[in-house]
Amino acid sequence: MAEQDTQIPLGGATPSRIRNHNERLLLSIIARQGAVPGSDIARASGLSPQTVSVILRKLEQDGLLLRNEPQRRGGVGKPSVPMALDADGLLSIGLKIGRRTADLLLIDFLGNVRQELHISYRYPMPDQVFAFLERGLAVFRSGRSAALLDRTAGIGVAMPFQLWSWFAALGAPEDDMQKWREIDFAERVSRFSDLPVFIQNDATAACRAEHVYGRGKEFSEYAYFFIGSFIGGGVVMNGSVVDGRHGNAGAFGSIPVATDDGVRQLIDAASLHLLEARLEAAGINPGEIWDHPHNWDRFGAQLSPWLDDVSLHLAEAALTVCSVIDFDTILIDGAFPTDVRTRLVALTAERLSDLDMRGLVRPEIVAGEVGSNARALGAAIAPIDRQYFLDGNAGFAAG
Repeated sequence: MAEQDTQIPLGGATPSRIRNHNERLLLSIIARQGAVPGSDIARASGLSPQTVSVILRKLEQDGLLLRNEPQRRGGVGKPSVPMALDADGLLSIGLKIGRRTADLLLIDFLGNVRQELHISYRYPMPDQVFAFLERGLAVFRSGRSAALLDRTAGIGVAMPFQLWSWFAALGAPEDDMQKWREIDFAERVSRFSDLPVFIQNDATAACRAEHVYGRGKEFSEYAYFFIGSFIGGGVVMNGSVVDGRHGNAGAFGSIPVATDDGVRQLIDAASLHLLEARLEAAGINPGEIWDHPHNWDRFGAQLSPWLDDVSLHLAEAALTVCSVIDFDTILIDGAFPTDVRTRLVALTAERLSDLDMRGLVRPEIVAGEVGSNARALGAAIAPIDRQYFLDGNAGFAAG
């Protein structure tokens, strides 16, 4: 299994998947700014008004853009016509393969979730996950027109790289988890779909979702922490999500932190599997963490000490990250209820204020807002992002 963002071309949607640079630039600007008249797009893109007009007309004919109502600025002059993404212009599918759950989303061109499915398990097995994907595609096709389904951009897959290496923490047999090492995604998906597949690290996918649809769009540079079964992260620089040479940029779970048991990786000090262990020790089914919708009201006695530990180690990790790159902002999100995220962000900011930050500027600790679906949503963005927008959201930054 590849350890970087990978495209496996297996077919395509009816609209041409590979848009040229200028088409991607204009789509990216509109995606970032919303409905925009051609004159504003020309200024933002640096292209001539005539060139922009030709491209917008083509994108409209391809079903990717909609004309909004004409607007006259100041009540005088020729009205301008804002152009917007057509929600039905594209659909995309996102699959998150997690250590405890798998999520499948169908989104439209605006990022609205049209349908979603979830399964949970003790640990993931390939046959189980691919059967879930196949069933989910059939569910998504049901009741939708062939014309709309033909506009599906692809399948994005977000998963931890080297999934097979986590067998001990998952309590899974090593031989079972080793099956992931030999998986050929192209071959497995081609058994039931001809859609193109895009694979990426799950934490990077979550960061991309936050950057496009969450609070990340407010900042041009930040470090992002996402707490799932195991903590991960992402990096945004110059308005773009950074994947890294091997797709592992923002692998903050590997940061060493001091614990009562000695120096450990952040992944073993600030992850949800530690809360699972606390619940199990208290006689509570740890699987309840992954129930939908999330409700952790009965976890109070186990949740508070977990939050205390995690907030301390997150603060230490934030200090480490900021000593490498001068971030003004740290975003924190995870697979937990909103009230838990609010508590964790406040505690982390409090813990950070107690740490020695000589030589550094204290970053602002900010709550993300996408939540549990971030990894699946980020996965679903990938087929659209890679085929219709400028790579790495460069067009968003330009806008």
